[in-house]
Amino acid sequence: MIIQANYAASALPPRTDVAGLTSRVTAAVTSLVDRCGLDPETAAALRVHLDWVHYHRSFRDPVLVRRTVDQHDRLRPLAEIAVDLRQLDPAVLSEQLAAAVHALIDGEPADDGGRLLLDGFTPWRESVIWRFNRLFWQRLGDWEGTMQRNYEASLPSRGSDANHPDAVADSVGDFWTLLRDLDSRGQLPPEVYAMEIGVGSGARARLWLDKFIALDRECGTGYYSKLRFLLGDYSPTTLDKALAAVGPHAPMCSVIPIDAHNPFKTLSFLRFKILFVHLTNVYDNLTFDEIARRDGQLYLLEVRPYLHAADAAAIAAAFGLEPADLPAKIAQLLEVGPEALGPRERGVDFWNRVYSALRMEERLRVLDEGDEAHLPQGVGRLPLDDLLSEAPPDVRFHLSRGAAESFVNTVPLLHPRGYLQVQDIFVASMKEYVHGFKGPGKLDGSFVTWVNGAFLRAVGARAGFDVHFAPFRYRAGSRTQILYTTPRD
Repeated sequence: MIIQANYAASALPPRTDVAGLTSRVTAAVTSLVDRCGLDPETAAALRVHLDWVHYHRSFRDPVLVRRTVDQHDRLRPLAEIAVDLRQLDPAVLSEQLAAAVHALIDGEPADDGGRLLLDGFTPWRESVIWRFNRLFWQRLGDWEGTMQRNYEASLPSRGSDANHPDAVADSVGDFWTLLRDLDSRGQLPPEVYAMEIGVGSGARARLWLDKFIALDRECGTGYYSKLRFLLGDYSPTTLDKALAAVGPHAPMCSVIPIDAHNPFKTLSFLRFKILFVHLTNVYDNLTFDEIARRDGQLYLLEVRPYLHAADAAAIAAAFGLEPADLPAKIAQLLEVGPEALGPRERGVDFWNRVYSALRMEERLRVLDEGDEAHLPQGVGRLPLDDLLSEAPPDVRFHLSRGAAESFVNTVPLLHPRGYLQVQDIFVASMKEYVHGFKGPGKLDGSFVTWVNGAFLRAVGARAGFDVHFAPFRYRAGSRTQILYTTPRD
C-alpha cells in the first residue's frame, strides 16, 4: 500500500493540523486493511491519496474509492482511496474509511445508505456538468435574479481579475507599443484588428477601449481611427449587451457569434490579420479530460454523477416528487430550463439544490494506445508525448482539450507580429500537479478547472509559438497568470 500526500503544506491555511489528520488517516486505513480481509493483490496495489481541495464546494465526497477497469470493464487490482482532508470530519473518519475498505472488498462504491445514479460512467468531457454549465451561462440573468447575488460573488476571490484597471492599462500600453513599432517600420496595416473572446458583460472591452483612445490622443498617433475591435462570444444576448456596454466605441466594434473552441471557423477571412487576441477566464470553462499515470500505465479518469439518498429524498419532498422522478425532472431542467418546474423562482431553486448536491464517483480506465478520443481535435498525440516526457513518473493531470483546441484554432488568425494573451488559472509546470487539487470546483451553477499550461506550451511549440506565463501582479494573492505568445524563430 502506498500513501501519497498531494498537497504543499505551505499552501494550506494557517494553523491547519494537516499532519494530525494525515497520521489518523494513515493509521486507520492500515488497520482496516489488516483487519477486514482485503485480498493480498488488491492490498498490495492499493494507493491512498491525501488531498486538500481548496474549493469550498466540489463534486467530491470527503472519502471516495476509485477502482480500475480494463477496456472491457473488468476490474483490475489497482485501487485508490482518495481523502479530502479539508472536508474530513474526525468524528466520522473511521466510519467513512471503513465503508471505503469494504467497498473494495464488495466491489461496490462506499455509501451512506444509497445513492441515486443520474448517468453511467463517462470521461469528464462527456459528463453532465457541461449541460449544467451551458444552462448556467444561458440563463445567468434568471439565476442571479432569483439567488439575489452576482456571479462574481461565488469566485474564490469574491471578484474577477478581468477588469483590473492597472492590468487593462498595461495591456493597452503593450498593444500601443506594438503599433508604434510597426508604424516606425512602415508596416502598420490600414485596418488594425484586435479581438476579445468571451466578452461577458462588455465591461473589460469598454475599459480597454477607453484607455486605448486616451493613450492614442495623448500621444497624437491616430491609431484609434484604424482600430477594428471584434467582440466574440457564443451567446447573442451577451454580444448585444457587450455592444451596448462599449457605448461611444460601438462604431468601430463588430459582434461575432463564435465558438471559443474554434474561432478560425468563423474568422478564416481574417487569417494573419489580427494583431491582438485576448481571453479572460474562458479556457478554464472549456472541455477537459483527466489522465493518470500509475506505474508507467496511462489511465483515463471516468466519472458517474449521483445524489446521496438523503439529498435526493429532501429535494424530492421539497418539490412534491418521488426520488425516482428526479432523473427525468433534471433532464427536463437541462433541456428546457427552470420553466420545467413551473414558475422561474421554483425552477431555479430546484436547479440550485440539485447542483449543490451533485457528486461524482470516479474510476480509472486503462488507456489503450490506439485510443485517440481524449486527444484535442487538430492537436494529435505528439504534444501529449512531449508533456509526459517532462512529467513526474506518478501523476494525475488535466488534459485541457478545449483550451488546446481554442489555441490551435486562434493562432492562425494572428498577424506575423500579433500575439495571443490569456488571463486564467494555469498549471505552468507538470510538477505542480503533485502538490494540490486543481479542480473542478463548483461556483454557483457553473464550475472552474485549472488549465494545463504545460500542455499548451507543448501544443504551442508544435504550432510554431513559444508560450510564456507571467504572474498577475495587480492583486496580492491572485492565482491568475497571464499567458502570452511569441512566434518561434
